[in-house]
Amino acid sequence: MTVRYRSSDEFQAAREEAPKPHRPVLKAMLRGACNSCMQCGRGSVFNGFLAVSHACAECGEEFHHHRADDAPPYFTITIVGHIVIPALLLVEVLYRPALWIHMSVWPLLTVLLSLSLMRPIKGALIGLQWALYMHGFDPDADDDIPAIPEPSEKTS
Repeated sequence: MTVRYRSSDEFQAAREEAPKPHRPVLKAMLRGACNSCMQCGRGSVFNGFLAVSHACAECGEEFHHHRADDAPPYFTITIVGHIVIPALLLVEVLYRPALWIHMSVWPLLTVLLSLSLMRPIKGALIGLQWALYMHGFDPDADDDIPAIPEPSEKTS
């Protein structure tokens, strides 16, 4: 069984023939961050703390094929680090509190910020993927795996 792959020219021509409707990126990211469906704005993206729903209960838009993976923790670490470290240094320079105060305030603040930001960041990333037709959010895409050209016939 041989599979015929489209050439890049055929693929580009097919994309230009049927343009996809515009999906506003910022609106989709804000809806995802607020745990609402990027399509309709009424359903929810999550059915647990970080567990993504299979599909929207209101409009049926599927979310299960998102690829947020490790990006939400990386962005969360970056954001929390940029908040906590300058605040810690500022408090140390201005007030010079005892070490036990630092040890009781900053780890607690770091954990609370991390837990409160992880879900909105993951929702925003799923919204970004939806708005840009990435991964399984493109109904016209064959699959997520790029086509590998067939091996050429060797002539002896």
